[in-house]
Amino acid sequence: MPTTPSPFLTPSDRSNRSGAGTVLARQGALLAGWVRRQGPKRVGAAVAVLVVLGLAIWWAASSLGGGTTPSAGENTPAPTASSSAPASRGALPLEGVNALDFRLGDCFKDFDPEAPQSTVVACGTGHSAQLVAIEAYAAADSYPGRDPLKQKALDACKAAPLTEKSGDYVLSYKLAYPSSTSWDKGDRRVDCYVVADTGNVIMESLLR
Repeated sequence: MPTTPSPFLTPSDRSNRSGAGTVLARQGALLAGWVRRQGPKRVGAAVAVLVVLGLAIWWAASSLGGGTTPSAGENTPAPTASSSAPASRGALPLEGVNALDFRLGDCFKDFDPEAPQSTVVACGTGHSAQLVAIEAYAAADSYPGRDPLKQKALDACKAAPLTEKSGDYVLSYKLAYPSSTSWDKGDRRVDCYVVADTGNVIMESLLR
């Protein structure tokens, strides 16, 4: 079964350390054979050499291993994904996208503001709605009530920067905001859509 390498050792660090230990052990075995051949007169000298060799092995192992463990304050956190760069959802069109996963500028085919899911399409293809504004309350905020939520969504619609092409279509605003139930589940989004009630007639993005 493979073992998990130490997080403080790179592959080169591990190979260098084990390699050095193998070479010094072989030298020790050769020296021990030489001692047996020399007889008792030189045993004392051989013992002294073995002591020196043991210290050399200890020093080599300490030197090679010492540089692999960070000192206090050298640890750096693992990199994390940036929240400002959402992961790709794949190629469009995408069916069954949850309303809380809609992104600013998304365009929708056969849009139903009451449906919990919609089909996201490329804005250069026929679509009936586009998400043009998103506002969010803080997670710690208390439920403000239906009327304040509706007003916040309407204000977001009025502030949305639409292109001049929006004047080529008959559009209406559709608002989406949390109910008290969805608020309790963490929903803090207030969304504004521009919608063409005549179907998938919009052929470009209407958001600057």
